[in-house]
Amino acid sequence: MHQSGTSSQTQTGNAELEARKRALNEVFGLLKLSYHNQFNSAFQDVQTLNHAKRLWLESLAGFSPEQILAGAKRAIKQCEYLPTVHKMLQLCAEGENRLPDPRAAYREACNAPSPKANQKWSHPAVYHAGRAADWFFLANNPESSAYPVFASHYKKVCERLLAGESLPAPQQVQLEHQPAKPLSKAENAKKLAELRAQLKI
Repeated sequence: MHQSGTSSQTQTGNAELEARKRALNEVFGLLKLSYHNQFNSAFQDVQTLNHAKRLWLESLAGFSPEQILAGAKRAIKQCEYLPTVHKMLQLCAEGENRLPDPRAAYREACNAPSPKANQKWSHPAVYHAGRAADWFFLANNPESSAYPVFASHYKKVCERLLAGESLPAPQQVQLEHQPAKPLSKAENAKKLAELRAQLKI
């Protein structure tokens, strides 16, 4: 008998769901061993534990079983306390291509030479946050005023990543044979004033 494509897709989806359930059962077992007292305090009965597993299963649906297990192992190494769902989302998203902390990302963005798109970034999120904050603004303002602007953009980019959005890689820029004429002091001052007005600082 011919099997429909829909039926086949449903079977695949069910297999993936079962694999995630197995991974989560293993995760909860690891967390119980590592955070024994905290775990028993958080999940005092079977009903609460099952409710938590359903919540985690739904919240971590964007990650593979391998990523979920890796996230739990990172939690055990890094976290003193039993991780929340929000923390697990961050730990699962880190993966091999780990997000740098905001201060390290800011330094990387400020120190990268031009053209920015041609640099090897630790994570595309750093490039996208730097571009959103405006490279000129970052280069021409002290850290006390530039870092909060960058950190705000970086936080938004990271939240988009955690929500499952993928960031496009920076598009390589072909170097021009004739370098652009540098802006005069007056033009620099005007551009800086415009940026300050846009950012309300």
